[in-house]
Amino acid sequence: MNAPGHANETIINPDALKPKLRLKFPIAIAVLFWLSWIINGRVEKAYFTSFMTELATSGVFILLFLGWWWFNRGLRLKEKFIGFVLIVGGAFVAGKIRHVSLNPFLLITPGIPIIATVILAIFFRERENRRTLIGLPFVAGVVLVWASFSLIRMDGADSALKNALHWRWTPSAEERFLAENRSHTAKKPAAALDAAPGELDWTAFRGANRDGIIHGSSIATNWTGNVPTLVWKRAVGPAWSSMITIGERLFTQEQRGATEAVVCYDANDGQEIWAHEDEIRFEEALSGIGPRATPTFEKGRLYTYGGKGILNCLDAATGKMIWKKDVRADSGFPVAMWGFSSSPLVIDGRVIIYAGGPKGILAYRTDNGDLAWTAPGGEMGYSSGQGVMIDGASQCLMLIDTGLIAFNPTDGKKLWEAGSASKGPPRCTQPRLIAPGQLLVGGLDGAGMSLIQVSKKADAWNVTPLWTSKDLKPEFPDYVVYKDHAYGFDASIFACIRLSDGKREWKDGRYGMGQVVLLADQGLLLVSSEKGELILLPADPTANKELGRIQAIEGKTWNSPVVRGDRIFHRNAQEMACYRAAATPAKVAQK
Repeated sequence: MNAPGHANETIINPDALKPKLRLKFPIAIAVLFWLSWIINGRVEKAYFTSFMTELATSGVFILLFLGWWWFNRGLRLKEKFIGFVLIVGGAFVAGKIRHVSLNPFLLITPGIPIIATVILAIFFRERENRRTLIGLPFVAGVVLVWASFSLIRMDGADSALKNALHWRWTPSAEERFLAENRSHTAKKPAAALDAAPGELDWTAFRGANRDGIIHGSSIATNWTGNVPTLVWKRAVGPAWSSMITIGERLFTQEQRGATEAVVCYDANDGQEIWAHEDEIRFEEALSGIGPRATPTFEKGRLYTYGGKGILNCLDAATGKMIWKKDVRADSGFPVAMWGFSSSPLVIDGRVIIYAGGPKGILAYRTDNGDLAWTAPGGEMGYSSGQGVMIDGASQCLMLIDTGLIAFNPTDGKKLWEAGSASKGPPRCTQPRLIAPGQLLVGGLDGAGMSLIQVSKKADAWNVTPLWTSKDLKPEFPDYVVYKDHAYGFDASIFACIRLSDGKREWKDGRYGMGQVVLLADQGLLLVSSEKGELILLPADPTANKELGRIQAIEGKTWNSPVVRGDRIFHRNAQEMACYRAAATPAKVAQK
């Protein structure tokens, strides 16, 4: 007999009354997110588009996951609050103890999606155990994921946004360079240096005319049977600056720990001759460390522009400082996201650079460094000034986010402007004067190429669009013009278009977002891949016909190569090399 008051009583577990934790929706969005992440990394697209796509997909996933977290009925409010605090608190602690190179942005994407995926895996495993959803496995999973971010170092990302991750305790390429450089502090004696450049000298970013065209040099045209030979190779400090060559000297910029250096090397053996250093460091986690601009040589002087806005005028023979300016102070504008990148343009007694803002285009007197004029420069620009002569008028062209603007180099008066305000990738390429008054411009009206005609009637300048094409879309890789065609990068695939109408002839060669220069005397294209390869192609509008390739340097390579005579100079953020690509005597005789 049952005791009174206890007949047929059943003990009810309070946890059994909780609504079931439904995981189909969050698991579905997690699967879709990681599929989109993989596809985004493999589908051919512009660098800026990849970045924005990754940002957007991560943002949508995080919003959906957090929405599910707070509004699902399978967790008590206390559990939601404790779990959220652990996630956010872990991100805060990870941000404090992370390596300095690790972009805090990575704690959001892919950090939060990784955390969310781990949490969903734990919930799926513990879904029948209603008491331990926010228990030891949850805490351990969150802590381990966030702790892993404290163990890694980031050495930038490539154009596909693939991060270069290493254990934080392993030395970086810069640290190895600094250790090696300290043990070889002796400098070579400085040889004589002519104030006037010779025919083979490469005096500025992408050459004297900034068009990537090399004259007077000749190299072997069959790299299968006549492979370029290594003359020397050495470690260098990180930078995306290219090089210039004057006589037997090589000039570039690099980061050396806490100092930004302008360095002169012997082009014959790669030994350092002199270095000018400024106590300043630019570092950006996504694109990397160091200055971006390339030195400019003019009348025995070297003009250099650092990642944080230091403009130097140096004696090219000795490295002695003649004058120095802080452009950031003169412009009143903060450092650009990816650093100040404008290579100095020396024209009509002025050195012109870009900083951004109401006084964003600045011109300094070459003789004493006094500020000659300023002009509005929009908000962002990574192109360099381009000097041209149109209808007898010397002009400085600047391609920035508001469009293409032409100035009088002497007084800064605006002559004309073209194009629309940029709503996409930052503009980085150089405009090209390909015929009297005809300018070929990348990104003038969105992604693609445009050809415009500029002319003067009376006192008025007129700009007439001729065509716009999406068949070649250079971003930060540049392009070259040979005869009736332009050759360059359509995102990361090499392509050729007609100058007559902008239509594509071919698209072939997955070289990443590299660079290209033209040996005009031989009709040859020298392409630098993003992986540090050098590829030789004929400038042939019918097809991409590789004549050979070599792995010239190791690591991500965004710097432009230089050719002088039969020597090829190339560098990236960790090493620099010289190769000799001489034609055999028999082939020389045949010519």
